[in-house]
Order: sequence, then C-alpha cells, then structure tokens
Amino acid sequence: MIESLIILAESTNEATVVNEFEETLLRIFIVVIMFGLGAGLTPKDFGLALRRPWGLIIGWVTQFGIMPFVAYILITTVLFPFSPPGEMAWIALGALIMGSVPAGTTSNLFTYFSKGNLALSLTMTVNSTLWAFIMTPAVILLYSNFLNLDGAVSIDPIELATVILGLVVPVALGMLVRRLSSNVGAVLELVGGAFGVLFIPFLIIIWVPRNWQLLLSTEWPTYAVAIGLGVVGIFTAYAIARLIRVHPMNARTIGLETGIQNGPLAIAVIIAIYLDTDHVDEILLVPALYSLFIVIVSTLVTFWFRRANLAEEQKIPNLL
Repeated sequence: MIESLIILAESTNEATVVNEFEETLLRIFIVVIMFGLGAGLTPKDFGLALRRPWGLIIGWVTQFGIMPFVAYILITTVLFPFSPPGEMAWIALGALIMGSVPAGTTSNLFTYFSKGNLALSLTMTVNSTLWAFIMTPAVILLYSNFLNLDGAVSIDPIELATVILGLVVPVALGMLVRRLSSNVGAVLELVGGAFGVLFIPFLIIIWVPRNWQLLLSTEWPTYAVAIGLGVVGIFTAYAIARLIRVHPMNARTIGLETGIQNGPLAIAVIIAIYLDTDHVDEILLVPALYSLFIVIVSTLVTFWFRRANLAEEQKIPNLL
C-alpha cells in the first residue's frame, strides 16, 4: 500500500512543493483528525473542566500568549540576524503561523505517556481549537506588525479566520456525535488519533523524499526555529505552571499542550491561502520541519517527565 501511495504521489506534478495528491490527502487527514478530536471530549471531561477551569485558563494563556511570543523571539533572535529580514519574510510567516495555531492531537498521546492529566489535555486541545478562528488570525496580525511582515508578505486576517473556521467545524460535529452516541464517538476518537499519528509517516514517506533538495539547501537558523518552537514552548509553559504552584501532573500537561502545536492544521491553512503563490515552499518550511522534529522533542521530554518523583506527587493535592 505504501508503494502505491509513493507511485501515485510521484505521478503528479513534482515541480510543486505540495502536489494535488498531497493536498487531497492532507484535507482528509485534517478533517478526520478534527472530527476525532471533538469526539474525544466526553460530557464528563467537559463537566470537570468547568468545575476546575484554571487548567483551561492557564492553557489558553500559554497557547495564545506564550507560543506566538516564542515564535516572535526565535524569528528576531535566530532567523533575522543571520539573513536579511526581507529574504526571510516568508519563512518567518510560516514560523509565526506555526506558533499561532492551536494544540495538536498528539499532545494527548504524549500527555498519557508522561503520566499527565489526560482529561485536562483533551479539554485544552478542544478549547484552543475552538478559539483558533479568532485568536490565530489576531496574534498573527499582531506579531506580523511587530516584525514588519505586512509590507513584505500578504496577510488577510479575515481569510485566515474563514479558513480556520472551516477546518474546526468538524470538531463541533465530533462533539455532537459523541453526545448522541458515545460508542460511535469513541470509534471516531480512535480513528482521529490514528490519523494524527500517521501524519508524521505521511511526511516522511511522501513529502520529504520529493523535497529533500529543498531541505538540504535550508540553512540552520530555519531548523533551529522549527525545533526551538517545541522545546522552548514546552519548557516555558511548564515552568510558568510550576511557578504558580500548579500540580506537577497538570504542569506537565500544560507544557505538552502548549509546545505541541497542530502541524496538520498549520500546513492546511498555508495550502488553502498561499498554494498559488511563488513562496508557498518557504512558508511551509518551518511547519513541515516542526511536524517532523516535534515527535523527537516530545519523546525526549516525555522520558524526562516520567522521571518525576510520583510518590512525592501523590502527597500534593490536585486542586486544578
């Protein structure tokens, strides 16, 4: 099956960074992932989140406050100092989009393996996704002005909001299905989670081989920004959560939820808006690299989190 996918992908126009086959496959991925995300939120999880909203509040602040700021800092301190800002404007836009999208579904998987709060993770992911059509365009517009990108690249916040809204509608539909039928919702949750995990092999098997020349010619600051988004995002949010005395289990959850962004959503937004431009390959660089490296980063962080003294944690009341 994998060989047939590769042959089908290679049969399309190789001159484009994302061909028609990949675009169609990505749309299927994002719809199924988003549907499964919504179906994963049970009424019990939602009720717990409402009774203890601090986790959602802190997660919302770190998601749309910390991550875009981390992207801004990395762009200004790593990307721009080594190349003229005008030449890096489109790559910077991709980094800014990657830092402004909501949490990714794989954060739930890594939260589970790091012994975090899975119910909090699910509600935070859904919460940030539902807010994305407002907050993502808002923070992109804000930081693009700080970076003076609006003079070099095309950014339409209304178009961004419209595209993101269309992509998050399946989340609401998934929540509705879960409410109507818990069994069907559970199946959709499993399918959506599987598609979220399969997105990385999709990049490795199909996209990377066809664009390896582009990846080889990419300079190290772009790689540093792509990897740094996840590393700095996770540990900054985790440190803030611990600083304000959040339970360690929930602090791990907030850190992973903040640093693990929705790569498929970021790529889908870029393709929907910028596919016909001459700079789509530059915009896609950081989101594609981020999606590849975040699995490695999250795995290493999970191993570190699992070394926590769980016996000591049991003595700490979970008030969040």
